[in-house]
Amino acid sequence: MSPIDWAILPFKRFGDFSGRSPRAEYWWFVLLVLISEIIAMVVDAVIGTGQMAGPYGLVVGIFVLAVIIPHIAVGIRRLHDTDHSGWWLLMFLLPIIGPIVLLVFFCTEGDQGPNRFGEDPYGSDTLEEVFA
Repeated sequence: MSPIDWAILPFKRFGDFSGRSPRAEYWWFVLLVLISEIIAMVVDAVIGTGQMAGPYGLVVGIFVLAVIIPHIAVGIRRLHDTDHSGWWLLMFLLPIIGPIVLLVFFCTEGDQGPNRFGEDPYGSDTLEEVFA
C-alpha cells in the first residue's frame, strides 16, 4: 500500500473501533491531519476567522470536529496492534506521563501474527484484505 492509502484508510474505517492498525496507518494519518490543520490555520488567517472558535479559528474548529472520531478510532486500533486495550487512550488525560506512555505504545512494533484483537494488519497488502 502507498502512504496515501494508509493516510486515508482511517477515514474509511472511521467508526471501526475493533481490529488493528499498523504503525504505517497511524503515523501517515497523523501526518495528513497535521498538514491539513496547518492549511486550515492559514485559511483562517486569510479569511479573518482566526479567533472565532476560542483560541482556534472557525475552519480549524470544523476540521477538528471532522477528524476527532477517525483519530480516536485509529488510536484505539493502534493500541490493539500492540495488544493493549483501547482504554489506554485515556492515558492522554494524565499530564506529561500519559502522552509519553502513549507515544511509546504508538511507536512500538505491533504483534507479529494474530493477537486477541485480530489478525496482523501487515499480513495483507490490499485494502480489500484489510477490510475483510
